Amino acid sequence: MKVDLQLNGRPDEAVSRAAELIACGADGLFTFEGPHDVFLPLTLAATGAEPVDLMTNVAIALPRSPMHLAHTAYDLHLLSRGRFRLGLGSQTRAHIDKRYGGRWSRPAARMREVVLAVKAILGSWQDGTPLRFEGEFTRHTLMPPTFVPGPNPYGVPEICLGALGPIMTRTAAEVADGLLVMPFNSARHFAERTVPAIREGLARAGRDAADLAIYPQVIVAMGRTAGELDAAALGVRRLLAFYGSTPAYRPVLEVEGWGELQPALNALSKRGEVTAMTELIDHRMLRTLAVYGTPEECAAEIVARFGAVAERICCYFPGYPVADAHIRDLVTALQVA
Repeated sequence: MKVDLQLNGRPDEAVSRAAELIACGADGLFTFEGPHDVFLPLTLAATGAEPVDLMTNVAIALPRSPMHLAHTAYDLHLLSRGRFRLGLGSQTRAHIDKRYGGRWSRPAARMREVVLAVKAILGSWQDGTPLRFEGEFTRHTLMPPTFVPGPNPYGVPEICLGALGPIMTRTAAEVADGLLVMPFNSARHFAERTVPAIREGLARAGRDAADLAIYPQVIVAMGRTAGELDAAALGVRRLLAFYGSTPAYRPVLEVEGWGELQPALNALSKRGEVTAMTELIDHRMLRTLAVYGTPEECAAEIVARFGAVAERICCYFPGYPVADAHIRDLVTALQVA
């Protein structure tokens, strides 16, 4: 199993941190659209001496033009010598409306169109066919030669779509090259909700399982000593409480019988009571929604959940310090598995 690790932090630290993660054995690096730009760290990492796979996981698509996304994907694929995957996500209504100042409506339909539009633009550049994409939400019919970069020597980059609910998951299975399985998940939710939606989306589009790569994302609470495990558990419980407060993520809790936890977490979040939110995430929830333990124990749990459906995994370690030696041990255990 190949392993992608999160390249986070400030862009001025991206090159050195990328080298450290590659030294840990990472097969790829991914960025998340958080406090810093999602593309810039990958641009810096792509110029490094060590070739490594790169991916946005995810870039928020709805506030961006498909043309902007296509140009960035093309250039990162070129810089990385054919090792870039463009991972896109929709975010939630509050963030699109209030943080990005964008427009929110019918997110699955919009994301479907973004994926198809980016593919149409990249395909036009690659094979020289006239660009003519006319959708409900976006239209791209002008491509003068001045703005055509020409065929990418490394081909067209893979376009992936992040999804959690059944509608977005079906959409990814219909039109994307890869599905980025949201990290706030459980083995039961994945088996009972995600997998059937994948099968339905593939069937609707007349595609085979081989047409869609599956990239699960896993929140890892990892350590070797009691102190390390306590710190990891606290950091991850904080993140799980944040995710759990979001109405769109309630189905994951409902599958496990914890549906009423979501409005309770949401009410606390609106009052800024982070400690109280964290205290509602008990150890059973931690081990269900994330993986917990030594590097070897975490690797075994990841393989048990996703080994039958995925050839690579995205791991990150939120809210706590984790030794690179532990990361190296986790990567080694997963690659052996």
